[in-house]
Amino acid sequence: MVKALTTIALALAVAAPAAAAPKAGKKKQILFFTKSSGFEHPVIKESDGKPSLAAATLQELAAGNGFELTHSKDGGLFTPEGIGKFDAFVFYTSGDLTTEGKDKNPPMSAEGKQAFLRAVAGGKGFVGIHGPADTFHNPGDRFKDDGDSADPFTRMVGGELIRHGAQQTARVVCVDARFPGLAACKQPFDQIEEWYSLKNLAKDMHVLMYLQTWTMKNTGEDSVYRRPPFPVTWTRMEGKGRVFFTALGHREDVWASPLFQQMVVGALKWATGETSADVKANAATVTPGFTELPPDDKAPAR
Repeated sequence: MVKALTTIALALAVAAPAAAAPKAGKKKQILFFTKSSGFEHPVIKESDGKPSLAAATLQELAAGNGFELTHSKDGGLFTPEGIGKFDAFVFYTSGDLTTEGKDKNPPMSAEGKQAFLRAVAGGKGFVGIHGPADTFHNPGDRFKDDGDSADPFTRMVGGELIRHGAQQTARVVCVDARFPGLAACKQPFDQIEEWYSLKNLAKDMHVLMYLQTWTMKNTGEDSVYRRPPFPVTWTRMEGKGRVFFTALGHREDVWASPLFQQMVVGALKWATGETSADVKANAATVTPGFTELPPDDKAPAR
């Protein structure tokens, strides 16, 4: 049975209990980091002094679930002292964050990047939404896996954007509805989104959702989807750190979906250690052939 995301979202909105009251004691501290050294997505763009859609949504979700959220586009926060203030990090980023790039906000230093990666490996949580797969690209052929030479940020996230085609509807299969926040995601659903075709996919990931690529247009600029089904939402462990990534989140209607919002809340609770989950590697089983890459049809880069 296939459901549209909006149908699942409406059911969840009716069935889900009100957000639990924050627990007594110190709230977990979350940094929402949205520097765009590359393309700045509309959902994280600020205008007229107002917070972006993503920042406003996350702020509301954090307040309702006992988290303290700080939002910034300033890479200068990534010092050992700055990193130490936070329990987990939500990234919606693009490009080389150690450069000023397109948004002209202060970059991370190279030392700050390394300190951040060490902090995640040491036990900090990481939640990546859409953009981190388009962050710290590896030089060279976009249509070739980089293996151990992939950027350490890419290896931590678990995947990297090759290219995306035009926005289109695709069927998403939920693999693990037991993961926090995914209780309503027991059936496949159809969703229009800007779908990233991904490479450098981590072999040790625990897949939560994958794309049934046979449901997608796959010629011309969409030839990047001419490949076996591949993961689009997953978890993995980076040392002691809990890493969550979803390729969903480009579109405003996705951010407005209760299904997406509950998934993000569940990811935060898991990443900060407030909940637990079985995240043993399953990609080879549920998405056999997931490392097979699409052909390079020389379509314009997107």
